[in-house]
Amino acid sequence: MAMNNATAVIQFLLIGISNYPEWRVTFFTLVLITYLSTLLGNGLIIFLIHSDPNLHTPMYFFLSNLSFLDLCYGTASMPQALVHCFSTHRYLSYPQCVTQMSVSLLLATTECLLLAVMAYDRVVAISNPLRYSVVMNGPVCAWLAASSWGASFVLTAMLVLSLRLQFCGANVINHFVCEILSLLKVSCSDTSLNELMILITGIFTLLLPFGFVLLSYVRITVAVLRIRSAQGRFKAFSTCGSHLTVVTIFYGAAMSMYMKPQSKSSPDQDKFISVFYGALTPMLNPLIYSLRNKDVKGAMKKVMAKRP
Repeated sequence: MAMNNATAVIQFLLIGISNYPEWRVTFFTLVLITYLSTLLGNGLIIFLIHSDPNLHTPMYFFLSNLSFLDLCYGTASMPQALVHCFSTHRYLSYPQCVTQMSVSLLLATTECLLLAVMAYDRVVAISNPLRYSVVMNGPVCAWLAASSWGASFVLTAMLVLSLRLQFCGANVINHFVCEILSLLKVSCSDTSLNELMILITGIFTLLLPFGFVLLSYVRITVAVLRIRSAQGRFKAFSTCGSHLTVVTIFYGAAMSMYMKPQSKSSPDQDKFISVFYGALTPMLNPLIYSLRNKDVKGAMKKVMAKRP
């Protein structure tokens, strides 16, 4: 992305919650609780998975990757949103803005692809349990995780390097953080090509992975219906239902922003929709995927038992 000296000294004012001053304390409190819960929950999952040999399985390998992603993703945006709640200097330079935007895009795109990989892992485990350890061996798991990161890096680089933006007026971003759509809206350049690239990228990172996840859960549902035990079916449906709810929140919120014509977008609406997949989902993931799991509960009991 071309950056001359004039562009480098441009600063952006982030509005954040300042246009709703009556909600400032409430928003700060909610985001703080969400961020601390994200740190505690995902940090605990990573610690337990790496400290307990019984959790060194493909499923927990991907869950530890997801927890690491959520830790980084939450940290990329929530601390700044907290600081700017009561700050009088809510400015970011152009390099700072682009850096934050790039990191957030990379992490969000990786999570989109990793959730699809995790769905595939569950399909193999339930549909073909006898060959599960052979199909999902160590090298395959590492390759799938690395491919998610690698593909996300390429897609993010394509989006960011294609930006050729000029800024003519007041650079006011109606968002909590620097976000690519908000950045395009304050530019006086022609952004039609960038919007087209965002739409195409969204097809590969949102629409197709979400479709794959839905198809995976259909296959899982068919396999669950074959379970003879009513209690077993109820437990499986309860687990799958909670997983699918979180996945739908994440993909649905992102698609409602990036898969629609930007002429129909509302800055205030998009700003708060981003909270769902940028703050709420990283907090919910450890609760839904791991902390309710009996293996994780067993690992927690072992850790507690070792304490003097």
